[in-house]
Amino acid sequence: MKQKFNRREFISMAAAAGTGLAVAGPNFALGQESKKPAILGGSKAYTSGFSAWPLFDDREEKALVSVLKSGNWGRLNGPVVAEFEKAYAGLNGAGHCLGVSSGTAALTTILGALGIGPGDEVVIPVYTFIATYNVVVLNYALPILVDTDIETFQIDVKKAEAAVTAQTKAIMPVHIGGTPADIDALIRLGEKAGIPIIEDACQAHLAEWKGKKVGNFGLAGAFSFQSSKNLNCAEGGAILTNDADFARACYTFHNQGQGGTGTSYGTGSGTRATNLRLTEFQGNLLLAQMTRLQQQVETRTENAKYLTELLADIPGIEPAKWYPGTTRSAYHLYMFRYLKEHFHGLSRGKFVEALNAEGIPCDPGYGQMNRDAYVTGLASNPHYLRIYGEKTMKEWLDRNQCPQNDTLTREQSLWFFQTMLLGTRENMEQIAEAIRKIQKYAKQIAKA
Repeated sequence: MKQKFNRREFISMAAAAGTGLAVAGPNFALGQESKKPAILGGSKAYTSGFSAWPLFDDREEKALVSVLKSGNWGRLNGPVVAEFEKAYAGLNGAGHCLGVSSGTAALTTILGALGIGPGDEVVIPVYTFIATYNVVVLNYALPILVDTDIETFQIDVKKAEAAVTAQTKAIMPVHIGGTPADIDALIRLGEKAGIPIIEDACQAHLAEWKGKKVGNFGLAGAFSFQSSKNLNCAEGGAILTNDADFARACYTFHNQGQGGTGTSYGTGSGTRATNLRLTEFQGNLLLAQMTRLQQQVETRTENAKYLTELLADIPGIEPAKWYPGTTRSAYHLYMFRYLKEHFHGLSRGKFVEALNAEGIPCDPGYGQMNRDAYVTGLASNPHYLRIYGEKTMKEWLDRNQCPQNDTLTREQSLWFFQTMLLGTRENMEQIAEAIRKIQKYAKQIAKA
């Protein structure tokens, strides 16, 4: 039977993977002749199911009960969020950290502190979650979508440079999948153009560039603690910066324009702000989750390295490349390209279906954001037409052509989620074995 998953069902299944991954069984032996794939009636490469995510124990329970009993549930009258901010800044080697209500809130706060508004442009990658686009549009600025470096899945810096105009007020690269974008090239671009670099590091907890944690290179970095993230508290986010003045501006913006911890008038600066504060419950939950974060990073790193070695022997499977400065990926996503010509023309959709039948979740990932009606509809938005005019909005649509991303997202891109990398080396072998089976029987699968 054909197995189908909508996006929400797939994320729920894939994000449920954790340390409960187990060896498939005695029939598996790396190097033996590949057996018949499950989609054609053979045995699954992986049969034990996936354990829950997030992982938690009495540490999280104690953290929540402690805040509950304290009676101080918000950051304005409790100490825990400040404690988390100090710990997270220290973990990342950053001068300042501000906890906020989501990764989207982190980006919103940064753009708010910069005063981004109507008439401004912000350069962003086309291959990213929609939040990167939304935070720009919420400020009535123009999001300028830049094509993808197809081998890395990251923003193409040369095309980002070509997208910069006199109206560009920020460049906001995304460390997609938890792997750094080309940071050195982006910093050079920002310095040359006199434009701040904002690191969208929402997927990149503890990722490193030349041994230094991401979020420390631009003016600021944004992180997400949403449910699927490597560090999570259901919803939440943080801003890292080494600029004390900018840290204060971000605090003021996220606290209704008021400075310090107060809510009275006249204590802040600027003329525009909102409430994006993190709660004490979230702060303490994050402190508990952080106690196992480093070990999880190491486990993902070792498993991803081994999986990459295994996949190197399979023609047509191309793991996303790293830029030379990358010294660690967070592996929120294990991204790879599927080249169907090495699988007898088997479509990507059928390949995913066959992997799912093996008990291995796999997802095509992001689509063509620049072609999505939600995004292209901006050209006819009445507010944008009043601000920019019909001619500029038509030109904006033309500027957002991204042919490399079209190829990547239409035909090639695939993901494994971070929780699949929290298992064992044997689990990585099971993934590789499943792909070998599919490749061997690709012609039959295509006809099935």
